[in-house]
Amino acid sequence: MQLKTVNGEVVKLTARGEAPTRGLFDVLVRDASVAYAFIAPAFFLLLFLVAYPFVLSLWFSLSDARVGDAGSFIGLDNFRRLLSSSIFLQTLQNSIVFTAAALTLKTVLGMALALLLFRIARFKRLIRGAVLLPFIVPTALSTLVWWWMFEPMYSVVNWTLKSLHIINRDLPWLPDPYLAMFAVILVNTWRGLPFFAITILAGLVAIPREMYEAAECDGAGPMGRFWRITVPLLKPVLAVVILFSAIFTLSDFNIVYILTKGGPINMTHLFATYSFAIGLQSGQIGLGAAVSLFLFPILLAVVFLQLGTVRKATTYE
Repeated sequence: MQLKTVNGEVVKLTARGEAPTRGLFDVLVRDASVAYAFIAPAFFLLLFLVAYPFVLSLWFSLSDARVGDAGSFIGLDNFRRLLSSSIFLQTLQNSIVFTAAALTLKTVLGMALALLLFRIARFKRLIRGAVLLPFIVPTALSTLVWWWMFEPMYSVVNWTLKSLHIINRDLPWLPDPYLAMFAVILVNTWRGLPFFAITILAGLVAIPREMYEAAECDGAGPMGRFWRITVPLLKPVLAVVILFSAIFTLSDFNIVYILTKGGPINMTHLFATYSFAIGLQSGQIGLGAAVSLFLFPILLAVVFLQLGTVRKATTYE
């Protein structure tokens, strides 16, 4: 066997003493231009659909732009106006309450549903597929069904609660400010629950059974095994799923807009719906962009904290 150095690489010569020609696999693996060609579509997608809109919204937030008028630079005046607006402060409070309540419910119920799905032996594929239905159905379509269920005149929810003797009169789910917030939190929880359940279920399947058997031999009960084995080993999974869900929940638009459009009396407005109302419906593009950009530092803080949690949970000493 003869060896020869070609372009800094040691290759095996053929029977005639010639270096073999490069195959398609070698070109795809070793040629840097091919790597850039594969990366280019994703790069341009991020450039034109993410980076450009972000820079444009940043400019709008620093201007007095309106529909049909590019406007002029006004600095941070839009942000000062928002911080002195009672509606925006109410929107900020609504977003915090909505996100915190929905994430708590999805985490607790998602863990319970994942443990239940893990224990099911018969028809588990069919049941797991059925659990994903709320996540598969388009948001607008499923939310319209919920709107009909909460509608005062034909409310299936009221009829069911009265049939079970839980309430004795019809509840104004969407017209009442506090019940409306509860309704949008409930629908968001219903829609996001499958994402939590299936992801946590994947984490449960990855935990070695030997650890539970050893803990049981040491006398640990079900709750002890849950808190000392299941929860610690699921921390990385929980951190990631809560991170993604926090981003989706904070920027939710469809559920709130279809159910309440931010009402009544602005009690269910979130950043996305309030930005839409000001920027597009009222025509104040600059002020609407400023509302949407308030999400950026909040999401940045959430991502930073959650990634720190993931790093700690995956570091073993």
